[in-house]
Amino acid sequence: MKLIFWLSAAIIAYTYFGYPAWLWLRKRLWPRPVKSGSYRPSISIVMVVRNEAPVLQRKLENLFALDYPSDHLEFIVVSDGSEDCTNQILTEYAQDPRVRAVVSPLARGKAAGLNEAVAIASGELVVFTDVRQYIEPPSVRLLAESFADPDIGCVSGELMLGNPQTGETAKGMGLYWRMEKQIRELEAASASVVGATGAIYAVRRKFVVPLPPETILDDVFIPMNVIRQGARVTFQPMARAWDIPDLGRDREFARKVRTLSGNYQLLQLAPWLLSRANPVLFEFVSHKLMRLVAPFALVLTLVASFLLSQPMYKFAFWLQLAFYGLSVLAMVGLTRGPVTQLADAALTFVTLNTAAVVAFVNFVTGRKAVWLR
Repeated sequence: MKLIFWLSAAIIAYTYFGYPAWLWLRKRLWPRPVKSGSYRPSISIVMVVRNEAPVLQRKLENLFALDYPSDHLEFIVVSDGSEDCTNQILTEYAQDPRVRAVVSPLARGKAAGLNEAVAIASGELVVFTDVRQYIEPPSVRLLAESFADPDIGCVSGELMLGNPQTGETAKGMGLYWRMEKQIRELEAASASVVGATGAIYAVRRKFVVPLPPETILDDVFIPMNVIRQGARVTFQPMARAWDIPDLGRDREFARKVRTLSGNYQLLQLAPWLLSRANPVLFEFVSHKLMRLVAPFALVLTLVASFLLSQPMYKFAFWLQLAFYGLSVLAMVGLTRGPVTQLADAALTFVTLNTAAVVAFVNFVTGRKAVWLR
């Protein structure tokens, strides 16, 4: 039982502290800075939408306002079986020669829509984005400048959870994203980032591979294939897209389950990710897969510390129980004062690990995660 406790505790410690510490050390010992500079290639911005009439016009106006030469931009929007006014809005905007609207009467899924958009893209770079997020005007230009380095094949922007006027939130998923972005910055500093931010990332078109049907995580599948082809994936934190910090507890949980289910799906779609064909195998396992293992290590640590009689293990048990108790208090809104931030962090941690367990159940039962609007 002691062995189970310490092995489980070691898995948890490595996942959340050990791997970031290794990246920090690697950054200082073997730095690989990106040689960015003035670079203005042609760009195709692609987006797949379904029943997004309430926000589509706002997004298109946002794209039109980007700080980038207009004659170097094209916008390809695929309507995936939309049944509201989405197609009508696209038809109106397609009068602008930069806008190419592709209307599919059937809902085929995001992966099929992206494949169709990339197939007709003419830009040297393809920028992937989603309809909900607001992109800051300089962001696409900043993404492009990183491609002045010939070793770069993909550049991820930064997702900000909050409001451009008031700043980023440090609560809930906002706290999680701030930690995630630190890891991505450390990965980019000396090698490649494992994946990209789906709301805003750019790829050299020659490196974009077709997505298998029903692919959930295009923002991991495409960047990992860029790395496989010998190019680097980097992170540009100043290329920012803003999103709503809280879409509601149920919706946020469903979205996280879908993302984590996508990690399991990746292993089926691209088994080479767990072989020597993956140049960043160590980073992929440490960043993506260890987080799928961590929830089970948490359970084993709790059970083992409960069953062991020595005072140290009893203390560890009550410490864990207190941490989970804080998450319950945050869930029901009973926290006040300085304990609120700690309780909110505990709730986020528990929510993410619970979502990982649900994703595992979906994987072993064959339940598929659907594309959520």
